[in-house]
Amino acid sequence: MKTPFKTTLLLVVMLCAFGTQLQAQVINVQNGEKWYGGAVNDAHLMPFTDGYRLNLFGDVRGNQAAPLLLSNKGRYVWSEEPFEFSFENGQLVISKAKGEVLIDARGKTLRDAVGNASRRFFPSKKQVPDTLLFTKPQYNTWIELVYNQNQQDILSYARAIKANGFPEGVIMIDDNWADYYGRFDFRKDRFENAAGMVDSLHQMGFKVMLWVSPFISPDTEVFRELLGKKLVLFTNRGNSGISWEDAENPALISWWNGYSAVLDFTNPQAKNWFTDRLHYMMKTYHIDGFKFDAGDADFYPDDAVSFQKASPNDHTRLWGEIGLKFPLNEYRAMWKMGGEPLVERLRDKQHTWEDLQKLIPHITTAGLLGYQFTCPDMIGGGEFGSFRDIKILDQELIVRSAQCSALMPMMQFSVAPWRVLSKSNLAIVKKMVALREKHVAYIIHLAKTSSTTGEPIVRSMEYAFPNQGFSNEKQQFMLGEKYLVAPVLNKGREKTVRLPKGRWRDDRGETFVGPRVIKQEVALDRLPVYESLDE
Repeated sequence: MKTPFKTTLLLVVMLCAFGTQLQAQVINVQNGEKWYGGAVNDAHLMPFTDGYRLNLFGDVRGNQAAPLLLSNKGRYVWSEEPFEFSFENGQLVISKAKGEVLIDARGKTLRDAVGNASRRFFPSKKQVPDTLLFTKPQYNTWIELVYNQNQQDILSYARAIKANGFPEGVIMIDDNWADYYGRFDFRKDRFENAAGMVDSLHQMGFKVMLWVSPFISPDTEVFRELLGKKLVLFTNRGNSGISWEDAENPALISWWNGYSAVLDFTNPQAKNWFTDRLHYMMKTYHIDGFKFDAGDADFYPDDAVSFQKASPNDHTRLWGEIGLKFPLNEYRAMWKMGGEPLVERLRDKQHTWEDLQKLIPHITTAGLLGYQFTCPDMIGGGEFGSFRDIKILDQELIVRSAQCSALMPMMQFSVAPWRVLSKSNLAIVKKMVALREKHVAYIIHLAKTSSTTGEPIVRSMEYAFPNQGFSNEKQQFMLGEKYLVAPVLNKGREKTVRLPKGRWRDDRGETFVGPRVIKQEVALDRLPVYESLDE
């Protein structure tokens, strides 16, 4: 089953910079060659086909991204800066590059390409985020409370987790716990004794994470302080030559909660101010860690004036660096931080079968880009609008979503299963939590191994079994080298599983020899899992 990284012939092409943009480079796509990478949130469109185009400058697609493209023939493209790429008439075209572009052809497989790129440009740091994020389910208060985060309902949510037989893990308090953005104290109208609330959660067996963002509400006391110290981004007001010293007008950024100023983390003082506030929350309210939201590159205008010159993508990366100080962390938007001990959650998914089908290609592509400590989106979906009317919820979809997440690196709940599911369907979800507990030791083993080798925890079939016809497979994945996981991702009971070469034993004890295609009816309470019997 093991395929070592290759170290064959090296072919490097460097595109020399003239000014700020490089000459386009055309790469002929080889016969049978498939390409992946760039942006995780577009992974369901991979391998790329003619007509795809993405400019990574200022656009990480609201999720993890990297200036890296990878081929199942062992080639990869890397740059330290963003570039545009497109597929046209059987060619990969690299254009609008902001830095030198390297094309490496040493490998022969996708696994080779990932290994060669990661060792050179984003080696693993031999650190793992807080292991509680792997060993127990996570519980986020977003879907249940949305913007009405409050002490009473958070405690009720935690008690219901325990009362309904779910294991204690991390509980995440989501947005709107403070009076305004930039204010690092719980709002008194909703939290009578926030420290006492956190202490109670600790006594119940939970660790507590808190939602934070880099935004600062304008026309507030904190905003005026930070503006006076020049710790926020500024706008050039049409004067592209203005210096940071002369900039006076703060940039007001449009985001999903309105307009806000944004901290300038190119300024060490801004970074210190923010991390000091986080440590204050830990000391004062006994918070254990943080959910770092926003930070998307498109929230940082290219013409913004910062303490040090930085691209929109650089600002996203700087936001990511904050979390390195906190082992209990979670991010959604990220740029060029592969190999780091950061938890990366997939972008919010809708409560639809179409979005459920995106989980496997998205999370396995994150692994190809070096983001190994990944969390699928909230079970059943993370967009609160889908859950306003319980009568239109698809319980089958929630059950299959729980099964899809069960053997991924992490498992996160938000909508309360005991509130929206029937007794029988709730029992199935709890069965999936129990199944995960049986595999936790192996998942932790993979996480620790990944922190040293950079190998993905969850792997695409093409990565694990090159040249066996899996380059387009998006409906099953490998957990390490041992388990093939094939959740049902369509409404109904039909599932087609494609086994690679070798001997396999399924979750019911039946043995198979691959390659083989298995078409079957899968009961609602079953997650098909095939264990490799080969050494």
